[in-house]
Amino acid sequence: MIRVLLVDDHAVMRAGFRMILESEDDIAVVGEAANGTEAVAAASALSPDVICMDVQMPGMDGIAATRALVTARSEAAVLIVTTFDRDDYLFEALSAGASGFLLKNAGPEELVHAVRVAAAGDALLAPEVTRRVIRRFAGADAGDGDGVRAENRPSGGSLASDRPRLGRMSAPGPTTAATPAAPAVELTDRETEVLRLVAQALSNAEIAERLFIGEATVKTHVSNVLQKLGARDRVAAVVYAHRHGLT
Repeated sequence: MIRVLLVDDHAVMRAGFRMILESEDDIAVVGEAANGTEAVAAASALSPDVICMDVQMPGMDGIAATRALVTARSEAAVLIVTTFDRDDYLFEALSAGASGFLLKNAGPEELVHAVRVAAAGDALLAPEVTRRVIRRFAGADAGDGDGVRAENRPSGGSLASDRPRLGRMSAPGPTTAATPAAPAVELTDRETEVLRLVAQALSNAEIAERLFIGEATVKTHVSNVLQKLGARDRVAAVVYAHRHGLT
């Protein structure tokens, strides 16, 4: 059973999330909080697996609460769920240690999917957000100020789709942009194939299904790829793949 803590200053929003999540047999909402301070206390008392965290709240906001949870070594995965598709929220949330970023206009099935992915230990981003993260860090690495400023343009995108398709990634740290290795790095054919699929925002489970191998084997390949590239996370690996024509 996946234990979920809902954090939002709007009671109606929490009630809606609760109704959606508790309709699933494998998810239980174990608590609610109306601000970041309450969220940190509730996480300590309830030990949730996933925290659905709003950003704008009175008192301690969601990003500050995420930092506090990481500092307190909470084992809960924080899934940012916000109305605002803003780059400052996106990158601050990832830097604070959030496991994912989801917009509130997502469909109910995507919220459920996101909670399950976060509970499994994967991080996730919506496809349009994934592209912006890649542009942001690839542009920063190349010194392309215009590329970074372009992120402020409204995306106009929606998370609605025929089925949940969210890209999983680790949160980028301050040195992520510089971590992709030089093209001279030698990957095996299988590792290159896995890297291409990672760059397409497929999860380990989806890669395993695509390649007809075990998920544990995929994890090993991903770990080997990151080590060879000198990449600290999947964001750096995806940037490398895009910059070197592997997608």
